[in-house]
Amino acid sequence: MRPCFLVLDNDFPGSISARKLVIESAKLNVITTYSAAEAIETLERFPGVDGVVLDVQLNGHQTCRQVIEKLRDIHRTVPIITVSASGHDPCDGEEYHVSSYDPRQLLTVLEKVQPETRKAIRHEDDIGLEEGKKKP
Repeated sequence: MRPCFLVLDNDFPGSISARKLVIESAKLNVITTYSAAEAIETLERFPGVDGVVLDVQLNGHQTCRQVIEKLRDIHRTVPIITVSASGHDPCDGEEYHVSSYDPRQLLTVLEKVQPETRKAIRHEDDIGLEEGKKKP
């Protein structure tokens, strides 16, 4: 069974979550939420997710740290990965923090969080699409 990650991302009209695309492109399952309340309710409904990925720049009244605390109240051991544009603004309470501009870094962390992820991820070099090369 492929790993499944809960993603909390800001809802920008007319755009799709970049994190969702990165994770789904790696052949992993994603449940996307667009608010802290929705993420909390979704984790209550699907506590078996393999990890949570959330943007530190949350819209709303709760801080990233407060959201992490509420997620921990539901599932104490769920791995939490935060992302920020700089890659240097962790919330405090997450296991990992990565830059939102480095999709490979996010996938590497997801592999650490859930070893089964490694089997699901199709690495660029595995399919002959390394930078500057075309698949024969």
